[in-house]
Amino acid sequence: MDSGSLKIYHVHGYDSRQYLENYFSDKKEMVFGDDSLKFPLENFTKMFTVGHINGDVLIDLSVSSFVHHLYSACEFFQHIIVLKANDRCIMELKRWLNARTGAFEWGHATKLHGEIEGNSDQFQDKEGKVRSTVPHVMKCDLEKENMTDPIDLPPADCIISVLLLDSICKDQDDYRRYLRKFSKILKPGGHLMLIGCLEMTYYTVEKDKFHGFTYDEDFARKALAGEGFVIDYSKVQKRTNVSNLTDYKAMIFIAAHKEK
Repeated sequence: MDSGSLKIYHVHGYDSRQYLENYFSDKKEMVFGDDSLKFPLENFTKMFTVGHINGDVLIDLSVSSFVHHLYSACEFFQHIIVLKANDRCIMELKRWLNARTGAFEWGHATKLHGEIEGNSDQFQDKEGKVRSTVPHVMKCDLEKENMTDPIDLPPADCIISVLLLDSICKDQDDYRRYLRKFSKILKPGGHLMLIGCLEMTYYTVEKDKFHGFTYDEDFARKALAGEGFVIDYSKVQKRTNVSNLTDYKAMIFIAAHKEK
């Protein structure tokens, strides 16, 4: 596929609601549940509860408007600052955070998280906890050295990034450059947790195909080490679903910390 014909997430934007319907909903035809819902929930739960990762400020730099990746984090951090590159993603997320009519329904993911944690009867409390822990959803410019210019963010104890690097990086140098940006807003000793799709070239939203940065586990590990991160845990899950909406081969979760 000609990469020049593909759109790019932070340049062209997309319908965030349709993206959620395609890859995160509870519709019968949504085949990505094991990868997009269960895989993040299991690994974030493990790292926060067993890895003892906690602190004051967590910065979330992820694509679209999903919230389930914050279900565990909200129990271990005082404040979660969410940065988004696209206005439509911000609008969709704020609709859920403000519990507005027509917001995307996350009950299926919340229930799954409860089952993983062993607290399936407290899913409404979990959604309320996330809403109370996210004080700010901010527009960011991913191309600026200070992505939130003119605002300077407080140094983060932890950064979560789900599928963002896959969607915005053109090549390996780009991937390293963004890791460097992440490092600059992370405290020494702070944690970085990434979720990505391995060997992906595209994903689809409505009728449009979007660029996917193609990389493997070995590159991701070497890139993190090269930018001063120590990997604490990693997990790769091979893709089992069948769909022509996207062509990734596996999911990867990496938890690392910034060397002091």
